Amino acid sequence: MKANDLLPIGDLARRTGLSVSAIRFYEEKGLVEPHRTAGNQRRFLRSDIRRLSFILIAQKLGLSLSEIEDALAGLPQGRTPNAADWKRISGEVKQRIDAQIAALEKVREDLDGCIGCGCLSLKKCALYNAGDKWGEGGSGPRVLR
Repeated sequence: MKANDLLPIGDLARRTGLSVSAIRFYEEKGLVEPHRTAGNQRRFLRSDIRRLSFILIAQKLGLSLSEIEDALAGLPQGRTPNAADWKRISGEVKQRIDAQIAALEKVREDLDGCIGCGCLSLKKCALYNAGDKWGEGGSGPRVLR
């Protein structure tokens, strides 16, 4: 590995738009792994620019840090991810996004039906929870999920 293949943390921060503390946070989570110089300074691979960029994009898409960790776990450290790596990850992310879209569409339909019906009937309402019958299934929302 050549010295010019490694970036100081400040350069990585400038290239990604992240703060140095955010990069250290992702390092603590194992999402990027710096090399250490003889003076114990962090040096990152140029491929970490892509890894960190993926993290930023995934977070904007609503993925949790745990989901991002899972997606990146299969990527090799030490080389720039190739097209096959990204295709696999994007397929997993697309499945997650499709599931989110489907859940949001169901919520929208349920709300449109409730608002549109105007009956305010507790006997017909799909959201009414008489006798807490949905509490028997455990905690959290049951109908709109």
